[in-house]
Amino acid sequence: MAGHSKWANIKHRKGRQDAKRGKLFAKLIRAIEAAARTGGGDPTGNSTLATAIQKAKDASVPKDNIERAVARGSGELDGVDYEEFYYEGYAPGGVALYVHILTDNRNRAASDVRSAFNKNNGSLGEPGSVGYLFEQKGYILAEGDEETVMIAALDAGAEDITESGDQWEVISAAGDLAAVREALENAGMTIAQAEVSQIASTSVPVDASTAPQVLRLVDALEDLDDVQSVYANFDIPDEVLAEVS
Repeated sequence: MAGHSKWANIKHRKGRQDAKRGKLFAKLIRAIEAAARTGGGDPTGNSTLATAIQKAKDASVPKDNIERAVARGSGELDGVDYEEFYYEGYAPGGVALYVHILTDNRNRAASDVRSAFNKNNGSLGEPGSVGYLFEQKGYILAEGDEETVMIAALDAGAEDITESGDQWEVISAAGDLAAVREALENAGMTIAQAEVSQIASTSVPVDASTAPQVLRLVDALEDLDDVQSVYANFDIPDEVLAEVS
């Protein structure tokens, strides 16, 4: 799938965002609660919840926090009714941004997202303006040898495998994420990251002068409480990314 390999550009930068541990935990807990409210509190029958719980575990969210989030979402405890939708827009250089929102206050989310775009030389687009460029897929970043990842992932239903430095990006249908992850782990692979993501079908080259502007806008959006994820189709060379990060 063209363009998906550069999704790692954002993910390799996530350490800076993940250092804000409290904010990260809050977003992961919110995703669990919303998934449980929508599809029920049993992860065996709710794949979205199962994925959200696994992502929280990968980030070392305490078990008690996860269980309380499931209980709130399933109605066992008082909780919040979250609304999920996307904002679409552009960063400098024509980079498409697909912003995943999970909020209990649409007006606040709209105001904050609009402000982030305006203050960082971006522009909000109309619904459908960039969404068609992205497709929901399972995304796994794994570490191990080539033969192992190829055999295990493809046998489990992976659609595409791409080398990314000393790691492998494995793309699958969103519903196959758990099965592909399990197959890789059973084969002895180390999973650095696994999530349902929005993968871009095309990419936009970004040079050294534009990259800092793009990344500032992405950071500003990711820092908003109502923003769960920011998906982008930029292609920043590794050396430029290292320089500006």
